[in-house]
Amino acid sequence: MSYSLLADGVLLLHLAFVLFVIFGGLLSLRNHLWALLHVPVFVWGAMVNLMHWVCPLTPVEQQLRRLAGEEGCVGGFIAHYVGAVVYPDVPAERLGLLLGLAALAWNAGVYAFVWRWRRRRLLRGDNGY
Repeated sequence: MSYSLLADGVLLLHLAFVLFVIFGGLLSLRNHLWALLHVPVFVWGAMVNLMHWVCPLTPVEQQLRRLAGEEGCVGGFIAHYVGAVVYPDVPAERLGLLLGLAALAWNAGVYAFVWRWRRRRLLRGDNGY
């Protein structure tokens, strides 16, 4: 298997992780146990951005790209793949701060909605199981 294909696999895994950070809380509408997995994931995702940490997937992808003879991304996943396209004029540090705060705010809203939705269902006697 080529290093380039492995790097693409890590990139897809990273994308899946980011999508789970954003939308994973909605799975709690289906089953509240999803929150047990999602809350630590979204907190980690937010903290990586807020604290300017390097996600462990980024150096793995960069190393695989180098081994494949390709140029690795500059900066982290968000700065390279999202920031460069959506917010090209925003510095990476500011973008990380904004996206970290947005992840916290979005997920707080999602879990407030999920809590209210589940509470209404329980009050009606419809627990869905």
